[in-house]
Amino acid sequence: MSRTPKITAQPGSGSLQTTLIRLSRVTEWMLNLLMVVALVAMIALVFTNVVLRYGFNSGISISVELSRFLFVWVIFLGTVVGLMRHEHLSVTTFSDRLPQKVQGVLRRLVTLAMLGCCLMLVKGSYAQTLLNWSDRSPISGIPVGVFYLAALIAGVLMSLILIFRLLTPRHLQSLPKNTEMAP
Repeated sequence: MSRTPKITAQPGSGSLQTTLIRLSRVTEWMLNLLMVVALVAMIALVFTNVVLRYGFNSGISISVELSRFLFVWVIFLGTVVGLMRHEHLSVTTFSDRLPQKVQGVLRRLVTLAMLGCCLMLVKGSYAQTLLNWSDRSPISGIPVGVFYLAALIAGVLMSLILIFRLLTPRHLQSLPKNTEMAP
């Protein structure tokens, strides 16, 4: 499964940091569990459908829609976990050559830009969720707004993570840049 970070609270860092680290670990664990369950369900649905189609000339018509819904949710939950673990794509060729103070300012500016994008995602996905909630998918009858709800929830979670990063000093954030990872 995924590697969990080894994070130890520094002496005198206070209970707030310890609480935030625990909250981060529990949230990441829950998101990973949801993604694993969704992936297992997708594999079971698709495999069963393939066997039924080629072996028995029948199939489960709902499996295609459910797999698509689950896939969208796995993608958006995965983006949240990637952001939590600082595993999102970043190109630091230029910024690594700058002085430390300038890197800190640049890091905050980039976080602000990311927060702006997440807030636009929240706004747009909220509007689409409301707009499409009354529409039903043809086979399963699940509201089409469930697709956009995944983006809405991911956008809110990522916005909270980015706001936390903006408001706290780097050494108090739950996963520093050079944290050693456990196997």
